[in-house]
Amino acid sequence: MIGFAFMRTVFRLAIPMMILLAACGEDPPEAEVPELAEDLSFPEGFLFGTAIGGFQVDMGCPTPGLGGCVDNGSDWYAFATSPATTGSAKAYLSGQDPAVVGPGFWELYDMDLDRARGELHNGAFRFSIEWSRVFPASTEGITGYEALRAVADEATLAHYHAMLAGLRVRGMSPIVTLNHGTLPGWIHDSVGCHLNLAACSPRGWLDRERTVAEIAKYAAFVAREFGADVDRWATLNEPFAVLHAGYLAPSVERSHPPAVSLALGEAKEVFVALVEAHARMYDAVKANDVVDADGDGAPSDVGLVYGMTPASPAEPTNTLDVKAAKNLFYLYNLAYLDAVARGELDAELAGKSARRADLEGRMDWLGVTYRAPLTVKGTSVPLLHELSPLGTFDPFDVRPGAEDPEGLYEMLSLAQRSYGLPLFVAGNGLDHPEDDDDAGPSYLVRHLAWASRAVREGIDLRGYFFWSLLDGYAWNQGTNRRHGLYAVDPADPQKNRTPRKTAETYGLIAEERRISPELLVAYPAPR
Repeated sequence: MIGFAFMRTVFRLAIPMMILLAACGEDPPEAEVPELAEDLSFPEGFLFGTAIGGFQVDMGCPTPGLGGCVDNGSDWYAFATSPATTGSAKAYLSGQDPAVVGPGFWELYDMDLDRARGELHNGAFRFSIEWSRVFPASTEGITGYEALRAVADEATLAHYHAMLAGLRVRGMSPIVTLNHGTLPGWIHDSVGCHLNLAACSPRGWLDRERTVAEIAKYAAFVAREFGADVDRWATLNEPFAVLHAGYLAPSVERSHPPAVSLALGEAKEVFVALVEAHARMYDAVKANDVVDADGDGAPSDVGLVYGMTPASPAEPTNTLDVKAAKNLFYLYNLAYLDAVARGELDAELAGKSARRADLEGRMDWLGVTYRAPLTVKGTSVPLLHELSPLGTFDPFDVRPGAEDPEGLYEMLSLAQRSYGLPLFVAGNGLDHPEDDDDAGPSYLVRHLAWASRAVREGIDLRGYFFWSLLDGYAWNQGTNRRHGLYAVDPADPQKNRTPRKTAETYGLIAEERRISPELLVAYPAPR
């Protein structure tokens, strides 16, 4: 039976007396400064970096008509541009920007990598290689590296090779995400499936065998093509978010193609497909990346990026809410990770797993993304009736709680206990408010303080990646979200970058490999 670990564990970061005195307006004793600085340092080898997703930042190039800038071959491009979806209330496209709006990273990546290294003092960078760019046309029936190389887009391959060379000369380690939320249009008719899920074709993750086989073939090709420069790979980025926002509960807050509500039977099929995709991509990368790029003796290190979040009952004394929080925590956090890390597949999402040997042992590391905890209300009549007995909550009424940096520590602790894998914070960030320059630095410092505690307490946390380097195209929110360390005005034809105060703060922390006492006084971690 499931071991639910949903309740908030009582972890508290001790606040030194100097912070308490500073809060009262008194100067902290100088003797306490060295001890505090040492406590919140990060070890040598700990990676500081940023993360981006290709579809979200590549487009919007300042040079008109630049070849390769626009990625019009993906399901997301079709979903965000077709009148059939953009003109429908069901499309949930709350951001009205065209899909081609972005910061133009495809063209401007060289100067952005200069910023990441020179200003942020980052030693690593996580980015995605876009499947629809590499193979704009179907690869069905084509096998073998040489045959696939003949049909791959040559300009795209040259571009990614140049990016990786740029990282290498700057001394930055790449983490390549093989699939960051998009599928080629020849794999998924996102518009047709939004309008008629039963009759559309091709059906993306619902064409389970076909899509798993094709994405594994793509992963094998990319690993062979770029393996001399890349050792650390992420197969998928936040796969449960694809399922939740695509087949369970799309909304104006977060939707994903095909954006069909309560397609419960299909959601279970997609869940299994996403699990199998990771395993087969893992196998493909291991078999095809045979070059040790960083000299550590291992040619490939393959993991997954997964969003984890605490879940709390809306009313702790309400039995339905408590049960709902337990069930949601398992479905959102553990069901997928149990399958890919342990080979325990709960195919019906019903709380009962069966071991599959072809899934087991296919995780070298886990990248945790974290934003905020969730608050859950229970339902007496299950809305998610096909997910019985776990569907005792309304997926449309799951609300983000207050910002809680401690939740990051709790999720890292849970991942360590449950899976025993090396960990990264693969994405952690906020939507910067326009009227509060200190919100970003405060968020960053307080979350990194809990990450530091995790390292000090023996959790195998090896790096932290802020989301994101640049303001970009935030899926159905368009440019309504400002996640970047560098602000980019989508209306600016030159796509100039303006560093936020968060960027300056992150650069100081990464350069010194510690959170200074001054920063802790300015942005104290919660008690």
